[in-house]
Amino acid sequence: MPDRQAQPPVTISVEARTQQRDLIDKAAERVGLTRSDFVMGAACREAEDVVLDQTYFPLDARAFAEFMALLEHPPAPDERLYDLMTAQAPWE
Repeated sequence: MPDRQAQPPVTISVEARTQQRDLIDKAAERVGLTRSDFVMGAACREAEDVVLDQTYFPLDARAFAEFMALLEHPPAPDERLYDLMTAQAPWE
């Protein structure tokens, strides 16, 4: 997560039911955080999990061996590879 001092904060608004707000407040108080810090931390952890779930792919032994073989003997660069490597990442 970017350093808070490096960028000015932005506002994110969410609507919650009273029971949800009260639960969040109770949990935030127990860990010594403000409501905003608690919600932001929880939201960022969930966002990181979603992104990592889409970028981490476990491989069985055979698939891993094939992957390693491709790393050791990569295909020759072509236009498609260049386009892929120069494309902006979705999270940027």
